[in-house]
Amino acid sequence: MTQAEAVGTLRSIVLECRDPEPVATFWAAVLGTPIVDREDDWWALERRPGTSRLAFQVSADHEPPAWPGVSGEQQVHLDLEVDDMATARDRVLALGARQLSDVVDEPPDGVFQVFADPAGHPFCLVKMS
Repeated sequence: MTQAEAVGTLRSIVLECRDPEPVATFWAAVLGTPIVDREDDWWALERRPGTSRLAFQVSADHEPPAWPGVSGEQQVHLDLEVDDMATARDRVLALGARQLSDVVDEPPDGVFQVFADPAGHPFCLVKMS
């Protein structure tokens, strides 16, 4: 399929959570991206107007996925490429992340460390080789 044949373009990646404010604030600080929408049930980050957004929507019954998931309940996660793993780890922990494992995965293409944001969504810091 060529770009001209695309059905649409990505507008938002939306993460559900019980309270979007602390989750949006966490990701805004981690990604250095401004918060552009602040509503009771919807917060969104957008680097530049018209680009894809990372958004956070209230789901009153949200339960954080288990990690490592054994039956597909992980749902979705973000991989963030970093220049310095130790500095990035310290920074996300200071911002409110929780380390999910002491294990550092080292496949042939890099090093991965798994964390959770304040609502429990897993994400990886990745240092590519």
